[in-house]
Amino acid sequence: MKKVTLYTDGACSGNPGVGGWGALLMYNGHEKRISAAEGETTNNRMEVTAVIEALKNLTEPCEVDVYSDSAYTVNAFLKGWIYDWAKSNWVKSDNKPLLNADLWQQLYALSKTHKLNFIKVKGHADNEYNNVCDKLATDAIKNYKAQL
Repeated sequence: MKKVTLYTDGACSGNPGVGGWGALLMYNGHEKRISAAEGETTNNRMEVTAVIEALKNLTEPCEVDVYSDSAYTVNAFLKGWIYDWAKSNWVKSDNKPLLNADLWQQLYALSKTHKLNFIKVKGHADNEYNNVCDKLATDAIKNYKAQL
């Protein structure tokens, strides 16, 4: 199984507001940078979307080290929340609907294809690759707004 390193970040101009995401895939000395933006979304949606869209770029099952500064995204896996949500049909323990269930369902399905290892990184710090993804996300927002 190929080993891929993935860095992701999401950003929002207003929350909700125009959001962007960025991702950096690294494999065997090669890099692929991807990003996009959308209107009226949230920072959390962009954080999860970044991981989903990056994983969609993989053409075969891989082991992926996913680096993210989003506790929301990382803890869903490290604390097992996503497995509990899946078992409870995407409803929280208080019987309220899970926010962003559409995205969590997509990411859960991708986690069945790929072996995902989530690693939390400090945001807006000295992590070169996290900073690259932050710039991809914020540039996507600027480009989106410029087209309005």
